[in-house]
Amino acid sequence: MSSGLLEEGERSELAPSSSLFPAGLKELDEPVRRLYCVGDVGLLNEPGLAIVGARKATPYGLSCAHRFARRTAKSGVIVVSGGAIGCDQAAHRGALEVGGKTLVVLGCGADVVYPLRARDLFKEVLASGGAIVSEAPWGSPPTKWGFRKRNRIIAALGWATLIVEAGLPSGTFSTADATLAQGKDVLVVPGSIDSMDSRGSNRLLLQGATPVIDLESFDDALNAVFGWHFAPSGQQLAMQERDGVLSIEGCDGHEAAILRACTARPMSAEELVGLADIDLLQDLRLLSSLELQHRITRLRDGRYAALG
Repeated sequence: MSSGLLEEGERSELAPSSSLFPAGLKELDEPVRRLYCVGDVGLLNEPGLAIVGARKATPYGLSCAHRFARRTAKSGVIVVSGGAIGCDQAAHRGALEVGGKTLVVLGCGADVVYPLRARDLFKEVLASGGAIVSEAPWGSPPTKWGFRKRNRIIAALGWATLIVEAGLPSGTFSTADATLAQGKDVLVVPGSIDSMDSRGSNRLLLQGATPVIDLESFDDALNAVFGWHFAPSGQQLAMQERDGVLSIEGCDGHEAAILRACTARPMSAEELVGLADIDLLQDLRLLSSLELQHRITRLRDGRYAALG
């Protein structure tokens, strides 16, 4: 696995004896012996929410990670995630878009860029006052076991964990398990019962995780975890929400029907004809229009999925 080294950011090494060392990392079943940090070490003890999900994410998972990270950051809470392709990077970018701070927890050295395509993201994290941390010494290459171990650190740095998308089996479950082991709440965004990519998420809900079904329930969860007051968002629940969330405003009846259907699960053009009560030619025109508006995207298998 190839990687590069970061040149940006201030370097810090924290031992458990340091006043800046997060207390939660000392209390793990496998305690962190030393923490390596690039960027603002002060963020390590700030209120944070871990937001994680699938690497091979669907548009739905990416949209959820992005929208809830924006909401979290706007509320003044640090977004903690693992920097991986997919939902993790969507969460980091969501926080950055609204001027928020985010922590990247790596399974390789904190100065190692992995994956390589994350270099620009990591630079932006540091430039915005965020931080990149790891328990692996400087320059340590990425390993499969290292990234699994880092999940307990993600859980420890967050006051709760939000799972936005997880299939079965899923590495995301190790973060959920670590969160529960630390006596913290696991929040989960449900998915379609027909989606293999949401089977893990839905299973966590069956096991008692807190469901996040809309902005209002997310605000309630933040309020419960952080003890702060958040403005109610019930007025936005009629498919017109804040923070870049899916909006059907401006769509006619047929477009709205298509957009709602594609939000529930990816669908083919043929399936959408019946739902919207239109012919195939009109259906294709509407799909093209929604694509141009960046409200839906066409997947590799030809189906259409909604974008947040």
